[in-house]
Amino acid sequence: MLKKQIFQRVKKLIPRISSTEMIALQSGTTSIDKQLFEGKVKPVDFKPTPPESVFLLGYKTDPTIRENDVFPKERIDDLIRNFPDQQIYPHGNYNDLFRYMGKQGFFSFLIPKNHGGYKMSVREMSNILTYITSANPCLGVVAMVPNSLVPAELLLHYGTKEQQNKYLPQLANGEKIPCFGLTGPHNGSDATGQIDKGRVIKEDGELYIDVSIKKRYITLAPVANLIGVAFEVEDPHNYLGKTGVTLALIERGHPGLEQNGYHNPLDTGFPNGTLEGNLRISVNDVIGGVNEIGNGWKMLMECLAAGRGICLPATANASSKVATYSMYLYAKHRVQFKMPLIEMEAIQNKLANMVYNTWAIQCSIYLTNYLPDEGEKPAVLSAIMKEQTTERGRMVIQDGMDIHAGSAICKGPNNVLEKFYKNAPIGITVEGSNTLTKNLIIFGQGLNKSHPHIFPLLKTLLNDDETGFMKEFKKIVGHSVSLYGKALHASFSDISELEKHTFYFACLANFVALKGGALKKEQSLSSDMASIMSNLYLAHSIVMFEGKYNASPLLRDYCVNRLLNENKITINRVLQNLAFSPLLFFMKQTLKTHYTSNRELIKELEKNPVIMEKITENMYIDDTLNNMIQMDSMDRNTVLYKKMYEEMVSVGKFEAPVPSFYK
Repeated sequence: MLKKQIFQRVKKLIPRISSTEMIALQSGTTSIDKQLFEGKVKPVDFKPTPPESVFLLGYKTDPTIRENDVFPKERIDDLIRNFPDQQIYPHGNYNDLFRYMGKQGFFSFLIPKNHGGYKMSVREMSNILTYITSANPCLGVVAMVPNSLVPAELLLHYGTKEQQNKYLPQLANGEKIPCFGLTGPHNGSDATGQIDKGRVIKEDGELYIDVSIKKRYITLAPVANLIGVAFEVEDPHNYLGKTGVTLALIERGHPGLEQNGYHNPLDTGFPNGTLEGNLRISVNDVIGGVNEIGNGWKMLMECLAAGRGICLPATANASSKVATYSMYLYAKHRVQFKMPLIEMEAIQNKLANMVYNTWAIQCSIYLTNYLPDEGEKPAVLSAIMKEQTTERGRMVIQDGMDIHAGSAICKGPNNVLEKFYKNAPIGITVEGSNTLTKNLIIFGQGLNKSHPHIFPLLKTLLNDDETGFMKEFKKIVGHSVSLYGKALHASFSDISELEKHTFYFACLANFVALKGGALKKEQSLSSDMASIMSNLYLAHSIVMFEGKYNASPLLRDYCVNRLLNENKITINRVLQNLAFSPLLFFMKQTLKTHYTSNRELIKELEKNPVIMEKITENMYIDDTLNNMIQMDSMDRNTVLYKKMYEEMVSVGKFEAPVPSFYK
C-alpha cells in the first residue's frame, strides 16, 4: 500500500513530457554533465587525435600526419585575402565567393573523402572556423552553415544511398549550396509548435506530400540551390500510416518554391532570407526515404550539436581572441594622462574581464571539441557551450568597446571591434535563443537527461511500472542521502573549492528536483541552476586545460575563483528561495573579492607570454594588429614608432558633403 502511495505521489510531481521533449531526452550522450550531477568530475585524459590542425596549433612538423590530412593554411589565407569585403550579400561579389569556397573544399569539412569531401576532426573544423571568423565574421557564417546541420550531416546519418551518392559529392565541390528551413513566423524558439503542415496525397499511383511553407531567418536561403525543409506530415487517408515532423530535400526551381526575399541581419552582410510557397514533394525526397517520415525531430536533435556546441562557440572564440589581444596591445601603447592606459586600474579591470571570459571560452571549447572526436554526442553540454560562449563573447566585446572608446564607435580601418560587435547579437539569438537555452534547456533538460537516476525513474512512471519504479526510487533516495552527506562533509573538509562546489551543485540539484513539473514555470530557479552548472563546467575545463598545457597557474586560479564567486552569489539566491534552505545552511557562503587580483593578472600577462600565445592561436593577424605587434618591440622615441602610433590612434574620416542650406 505504501509503495503504491509513493508511486502515485511521485507520478503527480513529474512534468508532462511531450513527444518532442522525450525525443530530446533520448538524443545524444552524457559525459561530464552526468558527472556534475554525481558530484565528482573525472579529469579527461586528452589523447592525441588526428589532426588538431597542424598549422593552426603551431606544430611545425609532425611525421605521423601526412600533408593531405590537414586543410592547407595557404588556402584559408587566400580566401581571406581574395574576399576581404565584410559585406558579402547582397551587394558583394558573392557569386564568385561561393564558387571559390565550393571548389576549394570549404563546404566539405563533414563529408568523407569517398564522396569528395575533406572530412576532418571536430577540433580541426573548430580551429579553422575560428581562424576564418577572426578575419571576417561574415565569411565565418558562410563557412559554418554548410558544415553544421544542413543538409550534409543529415544525409550522412539518415540519407538513403541514392541521396548520399547524388548530393554529397555536389555539396563537397560547391555545385550545391545548402540551407535548411525550420523556423517561421509562428515557430521560433518553439520550433515544432506551429510548424508548417503537409498532407500525404496520391496522384497517378505515386505518393506525394502537399505542403505550404513559410520559413524565415534561414541563413544562405537567398543563394542556396539545395534546400532542406521541415514540416509536420498528416496522413488523413492512411496511405503510409506515418505522421509527424519530417525533413525533405528540394532543389532551387522546385515548382511553387519562392526564394525571392532576404533579411538584413544588422548589416552583417551574410545571406539570410525566406523560403515560401505551395509545394508538392515526392515521398522519395524525404531525407532517408519513406521510413524516416515522422522522425524529423529525432534527426534534428541528434545533429543539432554541431551548430550549438561547435560552430557558434568557434565564432565567439574568434571575436573574443581578437578583441582581447588587440585591446591588450592598444592599452599598452595608447597614452592618456601621460601614461599608457594599461597602467590605469580602471582599464586593468576591463582587460582582466576580457582575459577571464576569453580564457573560459577557449578552455571550454578545447574540452568540448574533444568529446565528439571520442564518439560522444554531447546534447546538454552543447547547450551550455552555446549559451555561455556567446554570452561571454558579448561581454568581451563590450569591455573592449569601453577601452577602445571613440575609436570603437567610428567606422574605419583601425576599428577592429565593429564587425564583431554587430555580429554578437546573432550568436545570442540563433540555434535556440539564449533566453530559452538558459531558462529551460540547460538545467531543465539536464536534470532529466544527465542526472544518473531521474530518467530511468521517469521511464518507469511513464510505463506504469511500479516494480521497476521502486528499484529506481531506492537508488535515487540512496544517491540523494549519500550526496547530502558528502556535501555537508565537504563544507568543512580540506578539498579544493571547485570540488566543494561540485558536491554542492549535485546535492542542491536533488532538492530542486523535488519541484517536479513546477520547475518548468519557475524559470528563475531553473536559470540560476543552469548558471551554477555552466560555471562548474567552465571551471573544470580550465583546470583540465591547464593540466594539459601548463600555461599559467595564476590565470587558472583567477578564472576558477571568479567562476566560483559568481556561483556563490547564485547559490545564496537559490537558498533564499528554497523551502529546504535550513537543511542546506552549510552551502551559504560569503563572497570575498580583492582589488589586487586584477592588478596581479595584468602583471602576469606582461611576465608570461604563454597566455597571449594561447589566446592568439587560431587567430588571423590583419594589418592593424600586425602594426601594433611591431610597435611592441620598437623604441618609443623613434620616428617610425611615433608615425605608427599616430596611425593606431587615427579613426575613420570620410569626406563630408556640403550642407545644402548654405547654398
